[in-house]
Formats: sequence, C-alpha cells, structure tokens
Amino acid sequence: MTTTAPAIAPTAPEAPTAPIAPIAATALSTPSTPSTPTAPEAAIADARERIDTLDDRIIGLIQERMAVSAVIQQTRIASGGRRVHLSREMEILARYRDALGKPGTGLAMTLLELCRGRI
Repeated sequence: MTTTAPAIAPTAPEAPTAPIAPIAATALSTPSTPSTPTAPEAAIADARERIDTLDDRIIGLIQERMAVSAVIQQTRIASGGRRVHLSREMEILARYRDALGKPGTGLAMTLLELCRGRI
C-alpha cells in the first residue's frame, strides 16, 4: 500500500515585514471615523458648542446695548444736546483698553460705531 502525500499548493515567498509600530503612534496616525470621535475631538466639539452659546449671548448683549444707546441719544437730542458725548466715549475706550489691552480699543470702537453710527 502506497500512501500519497496530500497535494500542497505552492506558496509565494513571504514578503519582508515592516517593523511593528508602537500602538500609541499607530492610534495617532489612524484617522478616526465620524461615528467614534476621539477624546480631543469630543473636547473640541464641546468647547466649540460653548463658544457658540457665548457668541449668542454676546450678540444679544450688543443688541441690548444698541437699544439702550438709542434711548440715550434720543433723550439727549430731545433735550437740545448732541447725539454723541465724546468724553463718555473716551471713558468707554479706556475701560476696554484697560481690561483687554490694545485690541480692546478696537473692540470698543466697533461697539461705539454699532451703537451710535459713524461720526
């Protein structure tokens, strides 16, 4: 009785393998899927949502400031005064500059322009 060896298909020579990267490096270089955000992505999304909420509040406050400023201007004009009170505007500019530095002056100028219009 002769036995035959099972037929084995020839295999291709093995390709050289690259060294295995550490898990941490692989995790950082692998793009995540939108359905599974990473911790940094989740933190950024939460912070952006908070910024959007703050921006909504800031816009609402600016609109409220514009309305109050309109009342002041109308009252001043009705009593024979000028629409703009320059010394008060200088106080506002100084207040924003002191609180926020040089960019605060630009922000205050924008607020003043929104609230009283261009002079």
